[in-house]
Amino acid sequence: MARVAKKRKATAKRATAKRTTSTTKTVDAAVAKVEAKIEKLQKDVADHAKKVEAARKKATAAKSKAATSKRAVDKRSAKSATAAVSKANEKAKAARAKVAEARVELAKAKAMATAKAAAEAAEAKITELRENLAKRAETDLEKAKASFEQRWRKSREKADERKVKAARKKAAAKAKAAEKKAKVKMAQVERKAAAKAKTKTKKKATKKRATAKRTTTAPAKTRARKATAKRAGRPRKK
Repeated sequence: MARVAKKRKATAKRATAKRTTSTTKTVDAAVAKVEAKIEKLQKDVADHAKKVEAARKKATAAKSKAATSKRAVDKRSAKSATAAVSKANEKAKAARAKVAEARVELAKAKAMATAKAAAEAAEAKITELRENLAKRAETDLEKAKASFEQRWRKSREKADERKVKAARKKAAAKAKAAEKKAKVKMAQVERKAAAKAKTKTKKKATKKRATAKRTTTAPAKTRARKATAKRAGRPRKK
């Protein structure tokens, strides 16, 4: 008899473990998907970094050759190589931006997974409570007198239902709190991402203005130097 009881307990434990494992897999599926996406994007970033490095080496070699050469072909090659570096850099930036977006997506997925896990855990506790109450009810009912059986059963079921309702209400409050917390966290993540994007845009605009200013100022200075040189070269009138 003792062996049979032990076997039953072991079977029950295995069944509980299976239920827990399957629940965890379901909750983590969305998170795992985004993590796999990030891993793939990070590989793309690494590939683009290699391409940028290769383009820079090629541009350096082309510039060195053009510096010691008078051929127009070498000059054009150096210019093309420099443009290739800029193009590779742009692609690398785009790849990094995709990784940043995926990380925001991952943070949201984790927040939702946490809320979902809390709701499922609450529901599991309710089910367990219901089962335990039913078992206790059966045990107590067996001790009750036959004449009291029908009335006792109805009374006990009502009491159990009240307990279940109370537990459900409590669990719903917990789940709602978890969901609210998840939403707050998602909002924080979105605000951070938006602030970061805004800062990047602002920096890019400042850089463009500075470049435009240098481009405008340089020709003006060149014209001024030419005019001064011309005036210096003219002979004075007698």
